[in-house]
Amino acid sequence: MNRPVKQETILIVDDEKINRDILGNLLKHRYKILAVKNGEQALIAASREKGRPDLVLLDILMPDMDGYEVCRRLKASADTKDIPVIFISAMSEVSDETKGFELGAVDYIAKPISPPILEARIKTHLRLKRKTDLLEKMLSIDGLTEIPNRKAFDETLNKEWRRTQRSSSSIAVIMMDVDKFKQFNDNYGHSAGDDCLKMVASALCGATNRPSDFVARYGGEEFCAVLSDIDLEGALKVAEGFRIAVANIGIPHDFSGVAPHVTISIGVAACKAVPGSSGLNLQKAADRQLYNAKETGRNKVNGVALS
Repeated sequence: MNRPVKQETILIVDDEKINRDILGNLLKHRYKILAVKNGEQALIAASREKGRPDLVLLDILMPDMDGYEVCRRLKASADTKDIPVIFISAMSEVSDETKGFELGAVDYIAKPISPPILEARIKTHLRLKRKTDLLEKMLSIDGLTEIPNRKAFDETLNKEWRRTQRSSSSIAVIMMDVDKFKQFNDNYGHSAGDDCLKMVASALCGATNRPSDFVARYGGEEFCAVLSDIDLEGALKVAEGFRIAVANIGIPHDFSGVAPHVTISIGVAACKAVPGSSGLNLQKAADRQLYNAKETGRNKVNGVALS
C-alpha cells in the first residue's frame, strides 16, 4: 500500500493583498498556501516547527523589512537556512538579481508573472529540495544498524538545545556502551558482533515512549539519545528502560564477566538549556557518568543534573 504524498507548503510574502491572492490562486490547486503581508510574519511562519514551508516566494519591496533582509535572516538561521527562496519582484536590474543570489535565493522571477514559468520553476526547486533532503537523510543513517548516526545526533542535539533554550525547558543526553563488546567480538566473531549491535539498536528504539525521543549509534558499540522537555528523574527512567530492553533480548555473552547475556552501561545528564552552557557540555557530562557506570560494575545507570 502506497503512502499518501505529503502536500508541499509554499509561503507567499507580499505586502499587497492582490499579489498574495494572485499567487495563491495560481498555486493552490497543487500546494498548501501560507500567505503573509510582511517580513516579521514571514520569519515567524518559516520558523514554526510544524507546518514549516517547503519554499518561499518573497517580494523585495516591502515596508519595515524588505525581502533582502528577510532572506538574509532566513539563511542565517539553522532552522530555516535550507528553505529555498524565490524572489518575486518588479526590480529586474542585474544588480538586484545579483544581490538576491548572494543572499542565498535560488531564483528570481520578474513581475509581471508568467504562470507557466512560475509553476515550472517552483516545481524544479521543490524537486531539487526533495533530492537534497533525501541525500541528507541518507548521510545521517548508520549503515549497519539503520538508525541515525553520530552526524544526526550532533545535529539533533544542537537543534533541540536551541529549541529548549528558547522555551527555557529541560533537556537530557544519554550515552550508552555495550559492556565487554571486544570480548564478544573476539569470541563470537565480527558477524555475530554486527548482529548484536543491530539487535541492541532495535531494542533501544523500541524502548522509547515519545515521538520526540531520539536514539542514534554514536560509533562502534556506543549509542546515544537526546530527550527534550524532560528532567533528570524522567531521563533516568528512560535510561533504565533502555538497560532493561537490551538485557531482555538475552543475547548470550559467556565472556562478559558482568552477566551471562549482553548488557549496557549508561550515563545520563540533564539540565535547563540556559545561556552560558551548551549541548556539548551536557554530552560531556553524560560521558563522565557513563565512565563512572563502567568503573563501578557496568550494567547500570548513572546520572547527574547540571545546574
